[in-house]
Amino acid sequence: MSKQKKETWFHINADGKVLGRLASQIATIVRGKHKRDFSPHLNEGDFVIVTNAEKVKTTSKDKVYYAYSGYFGGLKETPQDELKKTHPERLIEFAVKGMLPPNKLRARFLKKLKIYTGTDHPHKAQKPVDLELRHNA
Repeated sequence: MSKQKKETWFHINADGKVLGRLASQIATIVRGKHKRDFSPHLNEGDFVIVTNAEKVKTTSKDKVYYAYSGYFGGLKETPQDELKKTHPERLIEFAVKGMLPPNKLRARFLKKLKIYTGTDHPHKAQKPVDLELRHNA
């Protein structure tokens, strides 16, 4: 006998938020640790929609993201400033991914995270609840 749990959709405006604090609170919601009946081995988190990803604040000056293809000379280095200009949604995704446990559930948790640049998103039918996060600065 399995109970169907209703998943809530939350909307977060990333305008002016610090990346690390934003990512830790998103990881808590996506994983489901904010719920009373949290179980670490189950995927019972809620969906999170993040808008205005290009306006998130970063405190690090010289962070570099690496991608290795497996071949000789296949190491790509991308500075944080360049990644913020080209793909700001990846900046939030990488930060949240680093705060989730490195197990088989991580990919399922990340599917519950929807990140968009700008204020529009295609999830209006889910009626997301606007969420104001703690610790803005």
